[in-house]
Order: sequence, then C-alpha cells, then structure tokens
Amino acid sequence: MSKNSTPNTTDVAPRQTKQQIMIDLLRRPEGANIEEITAATEWQSHTVRGAMSGALKKKLGLEITSEKVEERGRVYRIED
Repeated sequence: MSKNSTPNTTDVAPRQTKQQIMIDLLRRPEGANIEEITAATEWQSHTVRGAMSGALKKKLGLEITSEKVEERGRVYRIED
C-alpha cells in the first residue's frame, strides 16, 4: 500500500480503548485483579482504581463488585 492510498476498512481492526479492555477483563466470569488490568492496559494501579471508580461506576453506571480470592488477591467483576 502506498503512502497516499487509504486503507480498506476491512483491513483495519477496530480500535479498542484501554477503558474497553478493562471492561472486557472485568466482565469475564473470573473477573480481574489490579495486576491483570495494569498488565493489559499499561496503566499504573492508581489509574486503574480511579478509572473503576470514576469512569466505570460514576459515568457509565456499571456495578463493580470485589471479593478476596485466595492466590489472586482482590478480584473485581462487572455484574451484568
């Protein structure tokens, strides 16, 4: 493909935001802990906690639960 040509829309994967990555992880049956989310998003742990509290809970109105799980620590989930 030359510099001046535009890519075919079928050739371009849809852009997935870090917020969407976090939501997808939290919607898994096993949920996600802070370390898993930080690895996937490359955010720091305080940014992940802030995004859960602000963007997901307050702005999007998602219900996030957490529980302490042996071997994994605190695990967060979005309840559908």
